[in-house]
Amino acid sequence: MDSTTHRRRALKADPAAQLALLGLQELDSRADQLRHQRENLPEIAEIAALTAGRAELDGRRRDAQIAVDDLTAEQAKVDADVGQVKSRKVRDEQRMDQGLITSPKDLERMQGELESLQRRITTLEDEELEVMARLEDAQRDLDSLTDQVAAADERLAALGEARDKKTQELDDSLRKVAEERGPAADGIPADLMALYDRLRASKGGVAVGALRARECGGCRLALDPAELASIRAAAPDEVIRHEECQRILVRTPESGL
Repeated sequence: MDSTTHRRRALKADPAAQLALLGLQELDSRADQLRHQRENLPEIAEIAALTAGRAELDGRRRDAQIAVDDLTAEQAKVDADVGQVKSRKVRDEQRMDQGLITSPKDLERMQGELESLQRRITTLEDEELEVMARLEDAQRDLDSLTDQVAAADERLAALGEARDKKTQELDDSLRKVAEERGPAADGIPADLMALYDRLRASKGGVAVGALRARECGGCRLALDPAELASIRAAAPDEVIRHEECQRILVRTPESGL
C-alpha cells in the first residue's frame, strides 16, 4: 500500500481524540482480562472435575449400600434359620430329658435327629460367620465411600464460596471499568469509534496501539522505513493504520519519527 492509498482511506480525527483511543483500549483490554479471569477461574475447572468424581463416588456408594442391605437381609435370614434349628433341638432335648420318649426305637430316632440338627446348626453358624465377614467388608467399603462423598461435598461447598467471592470481586472491577469507559469514550468521533469497534471484533480485542520506538503497540512489529516516512508526512489529524496488522496507530512523543 503506497502513501497515496494510505491517505485516501484514512479518517480524520483530532490528535486528542486519537490519544483518547489509547485510554479506551486500555480500559477495554482490562475488561476483557477481567471477563477472561471470571470465565476461567481455577475453581470452575476444579468444581467440574470434582462434581464428575463425586457422581462416580456416589454411584459406587449406592452400589455399596445395596450390597450392605442385601447382606444384612441374608444375615437376618441365616440368624433366623440358626435360631429355628436351635429351638427345635432344645425342644427335642427337653422331651428326652423329661422322659417323654420311652420307646427305645423312638429314643434312637430322636438321638439321630439331634445329631442331624447339630450338624445343621454347625453348617448354619459357619454360613453365619461367612456372611458376617462379608457384611463387615461391605460396611467398611460403604463407610469409606460415604466419607469420600461427604469430603467431596465439603470441598465443593468451599470451592463454590471461593468462586462466588472471586466472581463478585471481578464483577465489581468490571463495573468500575464500565463507569470509567463512558468518560473515556466522550469526544471520540462516531466514525472513529465505529472503526475501533470493528477492529476490536476482528483483531482479538486490540484495535489500537501506540506507535513507540517505531513499533506498533498492537502487534509488536517494527515498522519499515517507508511506512515510517509516510506516517511522518501525514497530517496530525490523520488516523494512521499499520499496513501490517491494520490496527489504528496513535502517534506519541515516543514514536521515534
